[in-house]
Order: sequence, then C-alpha cells, then structure tokens
Amino acid sequence: MPVSQSGPGPVARPTFAVIPGAQVNGVLRGREKQVIDLVEAAYRLHGAGGTVNPDSYFLRFPDRPDARIIALPASLGGDADGRGAVDGIKWISSFPGNVASGLPRASAVLILNDPATGYPYACLESSVISAARTAASAALAAGALSRARGDASRPRRVGFIGAGLIGRFIHTYLDAAGWEFDEIGVHDLKAEHAQQFQGYLERGRGGGVGRVVVHDTAEGLIRSSDLVVLATVAGSPYLHDPSWFSHAPLVLNVSLRDLAPEVVLSAVNVVDDVDHCLKADTSVHLAEQLTGNRDFLSGTLCDVLTGAVRPEAGRRPLVFSPFGLGVLDLAVGRFVYDAIARSGELAVTDGFFDELDRYGKS
Repeated sequence: MPVSQSGPGPVARPTFAVIPGAQVNGVLRGREKQVIDLVEAAYRLHGAGGTVNPDSYFLRFPDRPDARIIALPASLGGDADGRGAVDGIKWISSFPGNVASGLPRASAVLILNDPATGYPYACLESSVISAARTAASAALAAGALSRARGDASRPRRVGFIGAGLIGRFIHTYLDAAGWEFDEIGVHDLKAEHAQQFQGYLERGRGGGVGRVVVHDTAEGLIRSSDLVVLATVAGSPYLHDPSWFSHAPLVLNVSLRDLAPEVVLSAVNVVDDVDHCLKADTSVHLAEQLTGNRDFLSGTLCDVLTGAVRPEAGRRPLVFSPFGLGVLDLAVGRFVYDAIARSGELAVTDGFFDELDRYGKS
C-alpha cells in the first residue's frame, strides 16, 4: 500500500497501479487456505464493528431487465495504528446473456483507496477476486456450520445446481479446505454445461472427486445430496417443495434467489449480514415479506464462528445465505496488491494524477 499520512506535513506523491487478471490468478491460485483465513478474519472484524459496509447499489436497465451492475463500497479497518486499513469499491456486472456467446456472465473491477488521503492507488481485475471470496465464504460456512450443528462427519455427497465459474471455484475451495466426497452431483438447465462441469471434475482438476453424476432434475440432485450448492443466475424462486429437503441437508444458498419462502421457513437460516441479505427480493427477503418478521433467522456466520449461535442438530435443513460483503473483496484485493508489490512486479502508471499542485505547477 502507498506510503501516506494524515495531518499536516509532506505526503508521498500518490501513485496508481493496474493489476490484470493474470496477476490476480497468479497470487490466488494455490493459496485457497490463506484466502479462507482472510475471509474469516474479515467476517469477524465486520461482526465486531470494525468495518463500514453500506448497502450495495444496483444499476438496472429497462431495456435489459436480466442485466445489472452493482456497486459495493466498503471500508476495512486495520490495526490500532491504522496499518492494513483499506477503503474501496467493487463494480461488478452480471449479464447472463454473455454465456450464450461464450463470455463469462460476470466482469468486475476493484478500486482500492488510501484511507489517509482518499486517493485511489490500484485498480484490480476483480471477477476472480469476487469468485474467490465467494468460494472462500462458502467453504468457511460449510465447515463452521457442519461443526456447529454437531454433524458426526462432514457431508460426503455434494450437489451443485449451476455449473458455472462460481460452482467451479466453490468446489476448488471445498477441496482446499479438506472436503472429500464419495459422490458429486451436477444439475444445470443447460445439459451441455452440466456435462462440461462433469468433465472438468472427472479430469481431476479440482481434486476431492468421487463419482460424478449428472442429474436431470433439481429434485433428484437435492434428495441425493447432503451438501447442496446453489450457484445459478436465477432471478426468482424455482425450488418450492420443502419435502425435497426433508433429509436436512446443509444448503449454501450462494445465488440467493433459488429457494421459495416455504423452503426458507422450513429451515434453520444463517446469513452473512442481516440487513444486507434481507433486501432485493432474495429468498430470505421474500420470507420476511411473507411473515412480516425476521424470527426465522438464527443469526449470522460471525455469530456461529464466535459461538454466539449454535444451529440445532440436523432435524431441519440448514441454509446459509450470503449476500456478499464488499469488505471481503477489500480483504482479498489488499492481499493481492501487497503480494504483487512485494514481488516488484507492480505496474504503476506514471503521472496518473496530474493536478497535484493546489495552485498549478510553477
């Protein structure tokens, strides 16, 4: 992070760096355990009030109703002297139509700001950062929730609904966290996408692979899975029947809008942040609208991590719904920036800021 200071006196001239996706991938690949630890630390700091994480802002388009771009501003505190603090914003688009043309659905950038001067000092390609923090959050939650409700052993059958990049990253992070599966189920509305994900798993790129089964229906996958990963682009619920979940699986509701309120209300529910998650017609928001209260929530993932909340043993499904916090992106983005800066490979744009003299250059 650039050297800067608050208060009177000379301040280092601000610099600006651009970090492309290849460098981001180079830092994060193979460091999944470290990223999970970073995400856990950010959740704990957020729960302790050491962050600022305003509402996300959705830019929507009347002529493209399925597309959106979301702004996630945030501030992540550092130590008592302010070291390690960072402010910033993620600007992430979701254009589902991209998939048909071979492009990924999501693209993103992350801007990091110096908390002492406010100057932005880096722009990072952030689709990978976003996927990594999402997957790390899911893997962290899977382990913490499984332990907290007293599962005798980790689930051995996992099912992925949605066979895209996020599903792939979640599998990679589960593997890095030590999960092993006897069976991996896959279901996607596009049969070719499910088959491609099956091929990826069977080639052993992600490790932790048992038998891989492609399911024709969501019901078949859910009923045969102890851990269900929802990673789709669904805009409204399509999983309506609570009986599909009667075997009390652990559900990572990553895409947020797959579950009908009836399923949510039949489950034990944990979120990443209550106020963030209960908005924008997420499944838990729809449940709140239906009941007029939030009594169906047990608490947050931070509550589980600190032991303040212990979900009941597996008589009901346990659902984790993460809205996605900007502070997680900042934690991972700062980690990437620091690693590249230490390596000496930071691509700084000379003279990015030109008007740095209050009354002009003499």
